[in-house]
Amino acid sequence: MLNTSGEGYWKVDQSGYIVEVNDVYCHTTGYARDEIIGAHVSRFEAIEQTPEAVAAHIQLVVERGSDRFITRHRHRDGHLVDIEVTASFIAETNYLIVFLRDVTERKQAEEQSAKAAEDLRIAAIAFETQAAIVITDSTPKILRVNRAFEEITGYTAAEAIGQNPRILSAPEIRKSKAFYEEMWADLLSKGKWSGEVLDKRKNGAIYPKWLTITAVAAPDGTLTHYVGSFFDITERRKAEQALRNSRENLDRLLNSMAEGMYGVDTDGNCTFVNQSFLKMLGYQNDNEVLGKHMHELIHHSHADGSPHPANECKAYGAYRLNQSINVFDEVFWRKDGVAIPVEYWSHPIMVGDVVTGAIVTFVDITERKKAEEDINRLAFYDPLTNLPNRRLLQDRLQQAMAVSTRSGRHGALLFLDLDHFKTINDTQGHTMGDLLLIEVARRLQSCVREGDSVARLGGDEFVVVLEELSLQPDEAATQTELVAEKIRSELGQPYMLESYEGHITPSIGITLYSGHLESVEDLLMHVDIAMYQAKAAGRNAIRFFDPQMQMTLDIRAALEEDLRQALARQQFRLYYQIQVDSLRRPLGAEALLRWEHPERGLVSPMQFISLTEETGLIVPIGQWVLQTACAQLKAWQQDALARDLTLAVNVSARQFHQADFVAQVQQALLQSGAKPSHLKLELTESTVLENIEDTIAKMREIKMLGVNFSMDDFGTGYSSLQYLKLLPLDQIKIDRSFVLDITSDPNDAAIVQAIIAMTEALGLNVIAEGVETEAQRDFLDKHGCHAFQGYLYGKPVPLEQFEVLLIRQLRSD
Repeated sequence: MLNTSGEGYWKVDQSGYIVEVNDVYCHTTGYARDEIIGAHVSRFEAIEQTPEAVAAHIQLVVERGSDRFITRHRHRDGHLVDIEVTASFIAETNYLIVFLRDVTERKQAEEQSAKAAEDLRIAAIAFETQAAIVITDSTPKILRVNRAFEEITGYTAAEAIGQNPRILSAPEIRKSKAFYEEMWADLLSKGKWSGEVLDKRKNGAIYPKWLTITAVAAPDGTLTHYVGSFFDITERRKAEQALRNSRENLDRLLNSMAEGMYGVDTDGNCTFVNQSFLKMLGYQNDNEVLGKHMHELIHHSHADGSPHPANECKAYGAYRLNQSINVFDEVFWRKDGVAIPVEYWSHPIMVGDVVTGAIVTFVDITERKKAEEDINRLAFYDPLTNLPNRRLLQDRLQQAMAVSTRSGRHGALLFLDLDHFKTINDTQGHTMGDLLLIEVARRLQSCVREGDSVARLGGDEFVVVLEELSLQPDEAATQTELVAEKIRSELGQPYMLESYEGHITPSIGITLYSGHLESVEDLLMHVDIAMYQAKAAGRNAIRFFDPQMQMTLDIRAALEEDLRQALARQQFRLYYQIQVDSLRRPLGAEALLRWEHPERGLVSPMQFISLTEETGLIVPIGQWVLQTACAQLKAWQQDALARDLTLAVNVSARQFHQADFVAQVQQALLQSGAKPSHLKLELTESTVLENIEDTIAKMREIKMLGVNFSMDDFGTGYSSLQYLKLLPLDQIKIDRSFVLDITSDPNDAAIVQAIIAMTEALGLNVIAEGVETEAQRDFLDKHGCHAFQGYLYGKPVPLEQFEVLLIRQLRSD
């Protein structure tokens, strides 16, 4: 029955693979049955689709029960087939039943019908234009004419309608039989013909016209109408004749000019050139350019090679706008592909009141441009280093402040003075001093981004403008300090200058700016003061103008320095927070990093964790945490009461994405002898989604060691459920931000319930962190979360206190 229905048939599983096909579809697409069965449905689509898109469409059919749409399949021989698809999901079998009907002919008929209707619509719109319009049937008999037809021919509509268009012709002006045969052949084959013919008005006057005839066909291809449109081009022909008559005298005049000159008609095609044009643009004779479109020949691109659209080219504004135009910021392209800067004047050519083209006169301004560039460079650039000078710096700083106003981001100004430069200049001579300044300029430019600016104010003073820094002033200051340190390091390297090896250091003053809160003059004054503070601090120093900001940076720098020593000085500790089940029985703990500084005391993780990330210290610290945690696991496993406990360890993104992270985990387990199944690595959503393919591969390697994974802070990120299914997770941890108001906020409650339900569906364990009240615990327990962590059960505490708590709870059980 399926082979006699006239429709193609597929049976498709939910993965998109075809398990059955009938003969009709095989005949429609040219494929054999064994080529189709087992293939994915996307193989036959003419439009490529990603597996995700196909899977999403199949899921849509499964959810809705059915879908109907039109698509295109590719025949085995390559041609396209329009297919109407009706897909239904049969829940009892878990398969999709798909009927596929070939609607190619129907689509073609619809398209032809639409085209014919569009042709007539366009004709109707154009009917009242300035062009004469005449519509005939296929005989041909005139059915309708417009007002322009009446004005040009002298015939009224009443006189013309019903007549043959030959009333506009006469034997003495008819062209040859071959001409008309060729015209009708083009019209019938292409549907359109255009050309110049002579016609006769009602009063007998002969006139030239430009005629366009369009054939209108019915959907079945039968010609039903002809639409003719024409213009009286008498005046144009008169102008052309006048131009031809004056050509000889004009040529003598033009060829005596030093300026290049050429003419164009209103289509932009070249009508004449003079000898200077040929010489300046590298052509041998005018035959190489006459009749050519001048925009394509000499105006096609800007000086940088980017396209110069014809509608933007000012040279043709003369005949478009009927006005004279002077241009001095464009180039003409020579025959050999070299662009030359030109100044040109374009004037319209008038015949009566009609613009028939334009005359363009031009001169090569290469030398003028070079002189202007030299003057500009002297005005705005330092002649020794080619860096912007004070004048250009002020302009760029104004622009940078305007950008800061719009974006809200901070910028920074750095003022550099070379320490003891005068001594070098005096002892080694000015030539060596100049070479040193040139090398300093080069090194400065290598230290900044492309959008930043470096300027020389004079002598040994330089200024750097940094743009698009952070929105936050503290972060912007940190970014600026990093650049300043880079500059100080780079400028402090030895200088090999001919036979002299020298050393020099900079004193650097810094000030931040945000918008136009301060003037350019104020900023330069502030940064100058800061530079002198750097000098006063002993030179080769960096100082911020803002005392409070300098203090903040000093505090941060001191914290960073202490942090770098903390691991070697054994100042880090692991604190442990217990994890329990519904009956308060200990399941394990989470290891949390703490810093016990001899002078600072217990430093909050909020103060130093982000700093370890920024400095890269998180990697060696993370290794220490992993090794210490595994050693503690081994110790618990030798205790009869604690041997079943698990230990969760947080892993940062930077540590996890280290190339040797798997080896780090393996080494920690081998050295400690801890059971891998009792180690649980906690990863955040953002860590997992960074390079998802690498993440999955790395997790699977670690999973093969026996280690478990928990997704930390779940619900606060943007993890895709599709990826979640692919990750070898064991547990989801509900973030404390959802637990906090779970008994009072319906949204948080709904989110938590959804997370628990999803976790159960994926076959994963779930634990909630931040549990502080019995009400929170009861809600979570009621809805299927039976593992908890939070202050209700115990705060993070040192190992000794944790083991006291642990022993008490284990023995009570």
